[in-house]
Formats: sequence, C-alpha cells, structure tokens
Amino acid sequence: MSVLVILLVLALVSVAFSVVLRVFALRGLQCRRYFSVPAAYEGETVEVVEVVRNDRPLLVPWLRLESRISGFLRFGRQDNLSLGGEMYHRSLFMLMPYQQITRRHRVFLARRGAYDIGNATLTAGDLLGFSCASIEQRDSVPILVYPKLLDPDEIPEPFYRLLGESIVPRQLLQDPFLVNGIRPYQFRDNVRDIHWAATARTGELQVRTHDFTAQVRLMVVVNAQLTYHQWGSLMEYEQGPVEHAISMAATLCSQALASGLPCGFAANMPQGQNAACTVMPPAAGACREEELLSAMARLQVRFVKNFHEFLDELMGLSGVDFLLLSAYTCTEIEERVEELRLRGNTVHMHLLGKEASA
Repeated sequence: MSVLVILLVLALVSVAFSVVLRVFALRGLQCRRYFSVPAAYEGETVEVVEVVRNDRPLLVPWLRLESRISGFLRFGRQDNLSLGGEMYHRSLFMLMPYQQITRRHRVFLARRGAYDIGNATLTAGDLLGFSCASIEQRDSVPILVYPKLLDPDEIPEPFYRLLGESIVPRQLLQDPFLVNGIRPYQFRDNVRDIHWAATARTGELQVRTHDFTAQVRLMVVVNAQLTYHQWGSLMEYEQGPVEHAISMAATLCSQALASGLPCGFAANMPQGQNAACTVMPPAAGACREEELLSAMARLQVRFVKNFHEFLDELMGLSGVDFLLLSAYTCTEIEERVEELRLRGNTVHMHLLGKEASA
C-alpha cells in the first residue's frame, strides 16, 4: 500500500511540476545569440555564440533552441547540436535555477551573401513529457559574407596593369614629385619649377621637367546574364561564373583602394529585395572598401535589365577606366563600349572563362 502512495505522490508532484513548468518556465528565460564578427569573407570560419540565462528559482529539465538557417552556413560537429537537412539548427540545454550557459558553435561560411538567424523557437518541457511550452523569438542576428578574394594568378593581366602607373589612351596628369630632367626656361613655364642651382651654373634660367602618371578611376561592371537570350533567373548550379565575376570584382576593387585609387562597382543585379540595378560610381575614402564589399555581399544573382541596356545607365560617366566582366558579347554591347570610349573612358572587357579582349 505504501508503494502505491509513494507512486501516487510522485505522479501528483510530476503533474504539478509540469503545470508550473508550462506556465513559468519560459517567462524567466533570456536567450541571446550573435556572431563573433559582423562580417567575414567567403571560406572563413566564424563563431555563433548562444547565451541562455534562467532568472527564476525553477529547474528547466530541457530547453530546445531551434532556428532555420541557410545551407551555406555550415556548422561543425558539437555536442547538443543537430542539423535537419542542413536547414535547421537545434541546441539542447538543461538549466538549473539562476544558471547561465554560454555555448559557441563554429560556422563555415560557404558562400557570399547576407544572412540572419535571428528568428528562433524556444521549447521547454519536463523529463516525462507531460507538458511543454513554446515561444517564438524574433530578433536580428545578421552577418555579411563578403565575396572570396582571388589569388593574383586568377586575375587577367590587362586588369592588373590598370592598378599601377599604366599608360591609358587619354590625357595624363603631370606628377610634381616625378622629376626626370632639367631644360631651359620657356614661355609659360611655372616659376616654382625654376631650378636655381642649375640656373647659377649655366647663367640662364633652367626649369625642372616632370614625368606624367595616369589617373586611374576604376569602375568594375558585372553582367548577371550568361547568354544574350537568357530570360529567367539562373538556377543555383548555373551561378558559378557570376559568383566568380563578383569575387574578381571584389579583388580588383580591394587592390585598387589599397593603392589609393578611386574605385566603383556596378551590376545589372539588385541588392536584397531592391528592384533597381546596382551602380556605385568611383570614389575613395576610409570606408569605401566596406561599402563596396557590403553591396557585393547583398547582391542577388538575377538580372534586372539586359546588359546592353544597363550600360546605357553608365553613359553619364567620363574619365573612367571600365572593366567589364561578362560571359558573352554581342553587337549591342560592342556599340555601347564604343560609345563609352567616345565619352573619354577606357573600356576593357573580359569574357568569363575566355581570354580577355580590349
């Protein structure tokens, strides 16, 4: 008889605990998640930090934290973590009263993009499965994955020549710091160029002569179309050439800015849910690289306009070095290229997967 009483008491206690747990378990829980860095490059590994805190004098036998994730955020193997078809991230906790648990998960960034794993479901329950309670947590846990930067041997040689003191077919700028010789003074020479020591030696006015350097204003343009007659968006397995072009653009822009050159980016693709093409005219500055890489991370691989029509939007630019990255060319594109040149620009085109052509 005493055994039955004990079992009855245990059952009543379990039911009472389940009721209390169902009502109060999630009220005193605080859950916070964040990435170890706000942005990183494709191919790098970062951490997702989960902090769960129980602010009540109540034991939580188990707590499941579940969120939908992109398959391009690849979690490593760890305890209390499971992946359902690489689309859900689940962590399991047991919380003592007033306990805080911090857990770190290593995540491999497999592809460029803008990701957010903020929305999650918290589910708490008892060990016997008598009851459980769930709440939806809506938060923002973003990370930007910049395009992968390429090795130098993956960049066409004609493009690299534009990042130095290359000769371009337009007027060059005189560099006051590059002195290449001395000659007799001529009418309209600047007085500040007079070389007084040479003047004293020769008995007549002598002036310094200067070398010329090219002022490069780089503008990298990416075409999201693989063929002229493409009418729909590319399937995921078809996006490789465009992704490679975006990585090439990111590499060129980063190196140009590191050399102190103004740089811009354009593509007939939108950013995020925007419906407009991406156009960022050449500029320089401390935050310029972050601006360009962030825009490239948010690019959606779908074209808004045909490439030759998109080039019409760039006709207002002059004195710019255009680098066009496209999987094809056609008469319409070549006509726009010639018009860009007539407006005082230089244009180099690289056919993806083929030899570059000027």
